[in-house]
Amino acid sequence: MANFVSSLKPSLAEATYESTDASRESRVHPEQNLLGQFIPLHYHFQMLQDKQRLEGFRRAIELHVKPGMHVVELGGGTGILSSFAARCGAEVTCVERNPELASFARSTLHANGLDQQVTVVEGDATEFIPSQPVDVVVCEMLHVALLREKQTSVLEAFKENYLQNWNEQLPRFIPEASRLMVQMIHHPFEFEGYYAPLPIFQAPDANANDGLIELSSLVDYAHIFYDEPISDTIRWRGRLRASANGFLSALRFVTQNFLSVESQCDSPTWPNQFLILPLQEPSPVLAGQEIDVEFSYRFGDPLESLHQSIRVEYLPVAEQKVH
Repeated sequence: MANFVSSLKPSLAEATYESTDASRESRVHPEQNLLGQFIPLHYHFQMLQDKQRLEGFRRAIELHVKPGMHVVELGGGTGILSSFAARCGAEVTCVERNPELASFARSTLHANGLDQQVTVVEGDATEFIPSQPVDVVVCEMLHVALLREKQTSVLEAFKENYLQNWNEQLPRFIPEASRLMVQMIHHPFEFEGYYAPLPIFQAPDANANDGLIELSSLVDYAHIFYDEPISDTIRWRGRLRASANGFLSALRFVTQNFLSVESQCDSPTWPNQFLILPLQEPSPVLAGQEIDVEFSYRFGDPLESLHQSIRVEYLPVAEQKVH
């Protein structure tokens, strides 16, 4: 992983995906009031239990936030990430759209003795303009494959607003980058004898005792750097090679977030839950067999947008190029 971090930016130009300069006009999804900037309070209990998430963000914030800095958190939720910056001696502005969450964050920060350092602003993060220059921006609206939540659109709006209103270079962003990967797998999709091929979320540290078999290595399909312009559209075509005989029934999508890209030390990372999407045409595969895979979606889209776009072509072994 350390070697990957050190070569992450140079490899961006060679990444095997196509991105387009899609327009940024907002599109309404049925999930808009449940995800993105509007996650209900009860969801945050699970987020607060994710020790790897909190430890990674705390380490990254402690690496870069110094006393006297101005830190902005976009989509602050319960305020816990803002609290890490406040404990480093920063002045923090925590932007949260959900009135219930904004109220909860204010009272909880007060209970933790941090309300004098953290100002909670109730509002849409895409419209927020800071009243003073910013040193560090923390934004955790991350979902596997950058689906559902609004990480990229919020940060693109912030960068545009910031540069228009402040004659300053952009602040540091936490996280700094995300690595998006895909893999062929077998998953039985059987539940007490009932076959039900449906999307599945899998914890990164889950024990592989559910019949899942990896049928290829992970392949990168996008590298996202949050301090650079971000297209909101992925269109990927690639060829995956089966690493073993098996029955290909699904693709697994994996997202690794680099909270701080540091070449001189271990970089704090945090993986989203894995996403398993069943294929419409599952098929046996042989070791060494190549499979053409294609999909497209926009960041922030519902899961169905990616799932319905997946196209798989099984190449006959006899027609494959000998490597």
